[in-house]
Amino acid sequence: MAARWAGGHCGAVLCLGASREGLVASGGERGELALWGGGEGSPVGRLRLPPEDDVGAVSFCPRCPSRLYASHGAALLLLDARALTQPVERFQVNEEEINCLAVDEAGGFLAAADDSGAIKVVDLASKKACRALRHSNICSSVAFRPQRPQSLVSCGLDMQVMLWNLQKARPLWTTNLQECEAEDNPQSAGQLFNPPLAHSLSVASCGNIFGCGAQDGKVRIFRVTGVKFERELEFKGHSLGVSQVLFMPETYWLLTGGNDGKVLLWDVSSDVGKQQKSPAKSLHRRKAQAPARKDGKLNKAASNDHARILPKLTIEHGEKVNWLTCTEIKGSRRVLVADQSSSISVYPLPES
Repeated sequence: MAARWAGGHCGAVLCLGASREGLVASGGERGELALWGGGEGSPVGRLRLPPEDDVGAVSFCPRCPSRLYASHGAALLLLDARALTQPVERFQVNEEEINCLAVDEAGGFLAAADDSGAIKVVDLASKKACRALRHSNICSSVAFRPQRPQSLVSCGLDMQVMLWNLQKARPLWTTNLQECEAEDNPQSAGQLFNPPLAHSLSVASCGNIFGCGAQDGKVRIFRVTGVKFERELEFKGHSLGVSQVLFMPETYWLLTGGNDGKVLLWDVSSDVGKQQKSPAKSLHRRKAQAPARKDGKLNKAASNDHARILPKLTIEHGEKVNWLTCTEIKGSRRVLVADQSSSISVYPLPES
């Protein structure tokens, strides 16, 4: 049974973010922003920005949790989470509405992905864009890699998943999910009625494993090795599009949310965790199985992973999932779910 956090929004809650200190921020339609703390279910702070634009993304600074970044249309805001009043700073480097924000571990860079396909990387000391990266369609998600300074991954509605280094304007490695599907299933080539538009990605704490959720209902797990990445796993997660994926901190437990109204918890540690402990051996083993490919083509054994990987927990949320985040409340882990309603649903998670 879900607990409900209400009173922070009048319209739909579009995005969520959690700080390392347990604060939760939520952004919504018509410029609504709320701050939650202590798990009490009522907001500790509210801010109403001009209603012409939505608050589409929020992100706390890992190094300084009182610094909260939010997008308001195409603008970026810096707010003080200790006193949620007017923005401390407002600056704009994107030209279209921002869909996702990410701050690197050191708190020096912010990446903002927008509807034009652009990812603007901002030097937070100068508040100026230091790098412009690009997808050919809407960029839906971007994330910095933990323990890997200046490295990030992104995905978009161009069905591309990309690995970047901030010192270069072009991606280090690219995988086209539609081409991969056509090669994995040649009999259905040219007949992809539900193309794998990529909606969300999340990087595990190790920095080398990341997951991607797409419109075809599949979850794909990738491993970064050097300046490229390869698919480790692929499984059918939802009957409709996967709108959100989230690796829980310090684990290989992956939360996914879908347009089918379900929230699922997956444990992929047995598939990626053991290899992660011995990366040299796993790399040698993969090379023995098949040569590395830029298109990320999956070997036959891995392509059947969806038949044996089952969710550890199924939550029948009942509404299309807009955003997921995870936090600890009174000593227990919880997943927070935003949907088209004005409240936030809070569900307990099992202990690892």
